[in-house]
Amino acid sequence: MITLKEVAESAGVSVSTASRVLSGQAAAYRIGKVTQAAVEQRAKALGFQANALARSLRSKRSGILGLVVPDISNPFFAAIARQVTTAANQHGYSVLIADSCETSTIEQDSVKQLMARQAEGLIVCPVGNVSEHLRAVESKKVPLVLVDRVFMAESFTTVTSEHASAAKQLTIALIEAGHRKIAVLQGLPGTLPNTERIEGIQAAFCESGLRWNPQLLVGDNFTEKSGFEAALAIMKAKPTTTALIALSAPQSLGAMKAIQRLGLSLPQDISLVAFDDHPFIDHLVCPLTSASQDVERLGETAAAILLEQLRSGKRPAKREHRIPIQVTHRKSIARVKK
Repeated sequence: MITLKEVAESAGVSVSTASRVLSGQAAAYRIGKVTQAAVEQRAKALGFQANALARSLRSKRSGILGLVVPDISNPFFAAIARQVTTAANQHGYSVLIADSCETSTIEQDSVKQLMARQAEGLIVCPVGNVSEHLRAVESKKVPLVLVDRVFMAESFTTVTSEHASAAKQLTIALIEAGHRKIAVLQGLPGTLPNTERIEGIQAAFCESGLRWNPQLLVGDNFTEKSGFEAALAIMKAKPTTTALIALSAPQSLGAMKAIQRLGLSLPQDISLVAFDDHPFIDHLVCPLTSASQDVERLGETAAAILLEQLRSGKRPAKREHRIPIQVTHRKSIARVKK
């Protein structure tokens, strides 16, 4: 590896002069244009690369932001990652992405690893179970923004969607089509999106003068596997079920597999609505009615808040940010036959 000393010797200048030129401080130290050009030319010719670690130790800035997501294979979190990295790159930051695999212990370790690498700020999409490690980040004055499965009872800066109202709209659409025996494929119990979506479903039943049946609430995670197992189990146990609400896009894929496994047709035999869209949603034989979160805006908002905090050095005055959800009606709801 070419050293700064070798560049200086090749250009015929001191190490300090070469360092000032290559760190963009030539004008501040009144280094002549000819000398500056000579140093830059020799550095390029020799293939010199600055030691980012050494530079960060000197400046106390790493130029790195950390992002932790529960499942990078989920298009929802992949889209958030893209928005965050795009915004970060525009402001001269690089992003280290960690996948917590829907596991709190991996999430905690990922946060520790990013802190050890001197990440200047963190955006975390929590699994949603514990928050002690996130409070530890805040106690060290490291800028932090939580996205999606946030902790509303605490003082974190959060960006999430208006889950309850969207779930209510999906449920009303089913009720208006005559559905009463509606099973809900829930995500991870205790997480904010799961809790608020269930509250929205319950509100739709209440306002329609109907009784909510908690026995039709099944599942334990936002994954495709959970959606498949929960849908299969409830349709076998409660064969009179006429509709399913999947609280995530992966769950809806699992539900469609379960419907096919039982030899049923969508929506003739059972209706299905879901939260979030997959990129190929419009190419399905029966496109799903869905509540689509504005994932680009979620990512953009989180990045903008974090970058502004890094610029100003101040915590945001507004802590809670809610993004509207768009409900799109497609072909996956059939009227109940009387």
